[in-house]
Amino acid sequence: MSTQMKTEEEFNPYLSGNYAPVMDEHVWEDMEVIGEIPKDISGNFLRIGPNPVYVPDVATYHIFDGDGMIHGVEIKDGKATYRNKFVDTEGLRLEREKGTWIWKGMASMADLAKGVAPPEEGLMKNTANTAMVYHSNTLYALMEAAPPHEMKLPSLETVGEHDFNGKLTHPFTAHPKVDAVTGEMITFGYSPMPPYLTYSVINPEGEIVHTAPITMPKGIMMHDCAITENHTIFLDTPITFDFQRAMEGGLMLDWEPENGTRLGVVPRMGSDEDVKWFDVDTSMCFHVANAWEEGDEIVVQASRSLKSNVASATENAREGVVDPDEMGKLYEWRLNMKTGESSERYLNDVHHCDFTRINDDLMGRKTRYIYASRFDLDHGAKFNAELKYDNESETVQVHELGAGRWGGEGVFAKRHGAAAEDDGYVVLFVWDENEQQSECVIIDAQNFEADPVARIKIPSRVPFGFHAGWAPDA
Repeated sequence: MSTQMKTEEEFNPYLSGNYAPVMDEHVWEDMEVIGEIPKDISGNFLRIGPNPVYVPDVATYHIFDGDGMIHGVEIKDGKATYRNKFVDTEGLRLEREKGTWIWKGMASMADLAKGVAPPEEGLMKNTANTAMVYHSNTLYALMEAAPPHEMKLPSLETVGEHDFNGKLTHPFTAHPKVDAVTGEMITFGYSPMPPYLTYSVINPEGEIVHTAPITMPKGIMMHDCAITENHTIFLDTPITFDFQRAMEGGLMLDWEPENGTRLGVVPRMGSDEDVKWFDVDTSMCFHVANAWEEGDEIVVQASRSLKSNVASATENAREGVVDPDEMGKLYEWRLNMKTGESSERYLNDVHHCDFTRINDDLMGRKTRYIYASRFDLDHGAKFNAELKYDNESETVQVHELGAGRWGGEGVFAKRHGAAAEDDGYVVLFVWDENEQQSECVIIDAQNFEADPVARIKIPSRVPFGFHAGWAPDA
């Protein structure tokens, strides 16, 4: 694959700079460290993202299309080891055997009006490039249109697609939720064709024990969900699939505000007839921070934007277009299960942010803190700081990354013997554009605005990616 751009029209920002893919896989030990790696955490910090091996068309390449690559930093006894590995998917193996691309990715959605047939291997490649989940001592690499890939830790070797003993009958979201108290994993899958939404619960042993189709008016992109102690919350949003629109020359996946926005609440082991829907102001939510039950109300906190334009991401990035209305801010919905009424408000209307995270041990229970990555709207919507929002004081602490230093999703790693919700560290990758240097940065969550306790310099480049995770040592 070549990412050399011959003309301005062929330039693609998602194949350039620190978005450009890397082809080499590495294992690095004894890396340079500024500060000191904490000895009171042990586990694997992981970040996944798109890393295309073959690109059918540079101009139309979409960031969702790249092959999955995991970058991991194993931390133990105050030392760190870095590894990066492609997720060895069947699709990538087939393309490598052919020596070129097979799937067009998001661009193929614009080909329906031209009558372009899908490849014999299927319409979409399972790229396994979006997120990860650690459940039942197993790491899975995820994309939301296909089954998960089981991965080994700490080697990041691919075991293969996982269908839960043949019981997985639907696509698998990139954002399942793990209830640390019960050990259950809650998941769902959406589809452009009926059933538009299917819901499943996986027990602590990794077996699917409940599956139910959920009625939806049409197919939508539902990227995330939320859970409470007893319920699951779905987000019906205005990013819709429309075959007729595509056949008429429009986009198969596009923003349709007329669809409105609803939040649907279902008991954990509930079915279609149990869902209670709440109409809320039209908006988009890609990432939920957390939800919990409070009296008759269910509280949902998330990053919420006024609109979205996923399908045109490449064109907008090429033109340097950043629409503030498409950038999220911390938000809260309160859904009264007794009266059917809802209320909503900004938690903070100053900072545009996304990649909302919490201390995952409290998933589905009331939390005080939200961590998030802050957008720099003047620099192509890169992330220039990490945020810590306090639900009690309704204040935000800001950890500035510094000029020319760009971050990504930060995750919370609990300190051994932690005595408080924020007793631990926020870990993330940072790209120092000034030094052309990738780092793994560790921030003390209880001294959030101070300098990092450690900056681990990675000898090879870590491209910008999607979601991160923390897999603690057992």
